[in-house]
Amino acid sequence: MNLYFRLFWLMFWRVRHCRKIDFLGISKIEYRALPLDCDINFHLTNSRYPAFMDLARTYMLAEMGLLKRFLKLKWMPIVNAAEFTYIRDIKPLHKFQIESKVVGWDEKYFYIEQRFVSDGTLRCIVHVRGVFVSNRKQVPIAEMVKEAGFEGETPVLPPEVAKWKEFLQLKKERNI
Repeated sequence: MNLYFRLFWLMFWRVRHCRKIDFLGISKIEYRALPLDCDINFHLTNSRYPAFMDLARTYMLAEMGLLKRFLKLKWMPIVNAAEFTYIRDIKPLHKFQIESKVVGWDEKYFYIEQRFVSDGTLRCIVHVRGVFVSNRKQVPIAEMVKEAGFEGETPVLPPEVAKWKEFLQLKKERNI
């Protein structure tokens, strides 16, 4: 239930008062690990990370100035894959920041890196691969990038994301 409140707060307050970043900029949003976000091990439970990441990506779109535009176009983001590396736990009542940025795209997907940082220490790093869909059809990446107003060259995917992309392709080929 507390994520609904956080979503409401995000949509009706935070996005109206956010700073502006460019398409490849780093978005930062801060939260606190409330007791209901934690598990019996007294740290942020693994299932909360993706929920907080959804909020952070929504906020990133708002900071880019794209949230209203994409909603108007009825473009809905869909996560295709995510890769988590947990480094250190986040304790109850501790503040943490989620840093989100687009690290690149290919002909089909865009790739985002999200970092959880608390007390100046990296706690978790996540790579997300996704698409936007409209009317049950994928929005072409070139159209999404054009709508975002990005005119630079496509960034080279970081080596760990390129390897992860290869691994996802291998999993797909071996399980068809």
